[in-house]
Amino acid sequence: MPPPVQALAGVGLRAAHYRDFLARRPRVGWLEVHTENYLQPSGWDNHVLDTLRQDYPISLHGVGLGLGSARGFSDAHLQRVRAVVERIEPVLVSEHLSWGAVAQQQLNDLLPLALNGAALDLLCTRVGRVQDALKRPILLENVSTYLRFADDAMSEAQFLAELARRSGCGLLLDINNLYVNQCNHGEDALTAMLSIAPGSVGELHLGGHLVTPHAVIDHHGAAVADPVWDLYAAALQRFGAIPTLVEWDTDLPALDVLLGEADKAQAMLARHAPPTSRQGVALPSPPPPASLDALAAGQQAFATALLDAEATLPPFAGEAVPQRFALYRGNMSATWRRTLAHAYPVVLALVGEEFLGGLARAYGRQMPSDSADLNQFGARFADFLATFPHISDLPYLPDMARLEWAVHLAHYAPDAQGLAPESLAALHPDQLEARRFSLHPACALLASDWQVAALWQAHQEGEGQGRFPQDMQVASCALVCRTRWKAQVLLLDAAAHAALLALRQGQTFGAALDAAFELDPAFDLAAHLRQWLARAVLTT
Repeated sequence: MPPPVQALAGVGLRAAHYRDFLARRPRVGWLEVHTENYLQPSGWDNHVLDTLRQDYPISLHGVGLGLGSARGFSDAHLQRVRAVVERIEPVLVSEHLSWGAVAQQQLNDLLPLALNGAALDLLCTRVGRVQDALKRPILLENVSTYLRFADDAMSEAQFLAELARRSGCGLLLDINNLYVNQCNHGEDALTAMLSIAPGSVGELHLGGHLVTPHAVIDHHGAAVADPVWDLYAAALQRFGAIPTLVEWDTDLPALDVLLGEADKAQAMLARHAPPTSRQGVALPSPPPPASLDALAAGQQAFATALLDAEATLPPFAGEAVPQRFALYRGNMSATWRRTLAHAYPVVLALVGEEFLGGLARAYGRQMPSDSADLNQFGARFADFLATFPHISDLPYLPDMARLEWAVHLAHYAPDAQGLAPESLAALHPDQLEARRFSLHPACALLASDWQVAALWQAHQEGEGQGRFPQDMQVASCALVCRTRWKAQVLLLDAAAHAALLALRQGQTFGAALDAAFELDPAFDLAAHLRQWLARAVLTT
């Protein structure tokens, strides 16, 4: 197991800063990444992480396990997380005190947990399963919430303290979330810290928040606010010098701005010694267990109300409940829209932000997510578009979505060595015809009644940008491939598509050529071979 991370300040590694880190190797104590962005052991994201972990300690911070989900917890996702932990060997592994699934779907959010005995028993069991699977203790993070449940039997800090005592996990104490919940619920952050044993806290988080008319939102899109820095100083006094992360996930600034926030935290850390004890204040006796079925029913009611604005809300405490619950609905819709926009940028360009938002809401309700990995949310979007009645003026949109999903998958596809030209040259023609070649795992073939590949290329910077096809209703073929790290879309003629399709189906090279020459007796084999070898399309 990796050695414990030192009490240093770190930052989150986000894609916008990859090249800065690769080029400069700036000085910072450690890097945190979101586990779900590295589930595939290949592709550009994994290459960057593998490179940087030679120089920086890495923390894996999960957002998809949904440990508090009474129904719908995914063992398959846990096994994928275990594989990432074994591959990356992080110094810290953490997750959230939240839930995110009901029996029939994944909600892909960090939703608030009822703070009662049933939830505590469930979390203790779940944490034990996760720690057994990962073969190490994990850290659990307190989350920001807009609402508390009317039947909560303890504070979140008391819940966390008892969870750590019973399960042996550590705590990731998010100082900004303590402040946000102080504003939203009147929960005194200093009192909350006194409920937690100093030695049980293994990491601290700092981040920015947004003040709205109905609640304060932990949006990770601004510098750390002064009241949060003050609470951080109190946390260091209470818990000692602990690894501290500065989170900034939206409206990302230049890397040097983020590093400046980390430097401020590092200067404060340097004035404190590490914690030496897990002793805390005496905790009240835990409440008697509630029913797990009741916990599941409450989560189901929450999920139903998220998806149906006419549904009855669960019983919450406090004021402005409808307005605050609407923030959860808005966050869900924004997550759906943002996720589809990331996977389908050309579809976004064709329909616009507002229309894509409407498509995302309709898609999310009609085809509920079945994966804890948000990167898989758009897997059925093309099928949805094919039956959506309000895109009749864009009949090629489903095929464009199929093409863009293939590009999206190519980004995460396993690496493979392309066929070397000299290995082909060494084969006798008879041997070559009898050989079977595979296509690179990133490759996908598309045949369409529309010129979607040319339209896709018209939206790519430096690849014929702006040259829209004059007539969209022309049959076309395309190949998605990935040379090194960047996915590309190549226009194919029908003969080349037939040849590659035959190879994908396991036929011999000779049979693939027969398929091509049947459609085009003048098929230029040499030119196509050069292209396929240059793009690493063929593998053995």
